[in-house]
Amino acid sequence: MDLTIRGLNATDYEEHLIKWWGQWGWDAPIKDFLPNDGQGGIMVMDGDIAICAGFVYFTNSKVCWVDWIVSNKEYNKKPQRREAISLLIHRLTSICKESGAKYSYALIKSPSLINVYKDLGYVQGDSYTSEMIKLL
Repeated sequence: MDLTIRGLNATDYEEHLIKWWGQWGWDAPIKDFLPNDGQGGIMVMDGDIAICAGFVYFTNSKVCWVDWIVSNKEYNKKPQRREAISLLIHRLTSICKESGAKYSYALIKSPSLINVYKDLGYVQGDSYTSEMIKLL
């Protein structure tokens, strides 16, 4: 399998990401809630097939936030999907490190995704009970 990584472009949000979040029963975040208006992340491809994508937020501290990981549920090559997601998170984490961040942070609910993060050296912090967001 020859996986490649590319930056997100202006059409990925509408073309892929909204559909993928819907496939998993999640509401898509509003585009301007995402880094760089939905283009502040990367996508993993298997040839011409988009498999998964994720984002990184840069902060004014030594923390980067790696999140909004989502995959194409119709891509049903099981071992390759896990490899692609692992590659995605590994690359997003590398981007954080290359930017000078000292910590990479993520909020995750999916048990299988938590395991991928753990396999990549992340440690579980406190369990949160509520996600709080306010529209300003």
